[in-house]
Amino acid sequence: MRSSGLAVITAMALNALAVLPVAASDPSWNRTGPVKVIFDTDMYADIDDALALAMLHALESRGEIELLAVTISTETEWAARFVDLINTFYGRGEIPVGVVSGGITPQVLEDSRYGKYLPSPNGINYTEYIARDAPAARDHEDAATLLRRVLARQPDQSVVMIGVGYLSNLARLLDSQPDGASPSDGRVLVGQKVRVLSVMAGNFAATGVQEFNLELDVPAARKVFGQWPTPIVVSGSEVGARMLFPQSAIDSYFNYVDHHPIAETYRYAASFYRSLSNTPGSPHDHATYDLTSVLYAARPEAGYFTLSAAGTVEVLEGGRSGFTPRERGRHRRLLLSEAQRARALEAMIMLASQPPTRQVTVTK
Repeated sequence: MRSSGLAVITAMALNALAVLPVAASDPSWNRTGPVKVIFDTDMYADIDDALALAMLHALESRGEIELLAVTISTETEWAARFVDLINTFYGRGEIPVGVVSGGITPQVLEDSRYGKYLPSPNGINYTEYIARDAPAARDHEDAATLLRRVLARQPDQSVVMIGVGYLSNLARLLDSQPDGASPSDGRVLVGQKVRVLSVMAGNFAATGVQEFNLELDVPAARKVFGQWPTPIVVSGSEVGARMLFPQSAIDSYFNYVDHHPIAETYRYAASFYRSLSNTPGSPHDHATYDLTSVLYAARPEAGYFTLSAAGTVEVLEGGRSGFTPRERGRHRRLLLSEAQRARALEAMIMLASQPPTRQVTVTK
């Protein structure tokens, strides 16, 4: 980090949000303990991934989830170093981190039509800016190999997977072959161990809209939506676009430590986003795309969202998406009413800003 170190954090907790009693969502499950979660993220092209990771740590501190692993679908050392730094800040530096091999690289992103929107003031991506002064990166396992190893150790039908980037790692998991971790191929292993995939992908508000996570790896997205053997709950980008994480929350709720890596990430990237705005001097409030998939995955029965009827998501040319209702379909979409919007946004803000509940010291 750009500080001389992060202060020691003493145990703190925010009041849990009250939730209204609602009928169980489908797919639902009976909890016998924390939900076992694997988080797959691109962690490079946008900063909502970082806020989503902060939410996961808060949910683990509350005893609602257990974060088993983080896998990264952008092939760059900085994303993994950034994730390690965030995990360490929250007192969980031991969480395994896997990185895609032969996947989407920063150069591919820069050469794409999204290149001018990457949060990289002065050409330095936020992951590098925040993590470049952190300790040298450990060796990170191949993401698909890590996914197989972690899944094989879990009870059947116990894991909730969250995908908030391009779907390269999840497609490679499906294609993976038996190995020392499991005698099952990837598709069988997923069917055995995973209960549901909560994924941020597509745009279902209008016909013919391309969406970043699908567009960057269309073949992987088609494989996942076509072959994933468990239910998939998809949050289209139109859901997170309706709920903006306010910069005022960054300025007010993260001040319990002098140098908070999530707040520094947001402020660094916000300076770039403001330069693209029609009102460059105004605070930057950021869409909560990836946070929505985390919130649903952890609290499916809390009534923050409504599930669509069952159906099938189709990945169309160029990263467009369609949804066709089908009685036996494995896919459902997150729907957000105006009444739900305020509750969901408040929950995401409070979770992302919750202080660590372990004493941790992270030094430069």
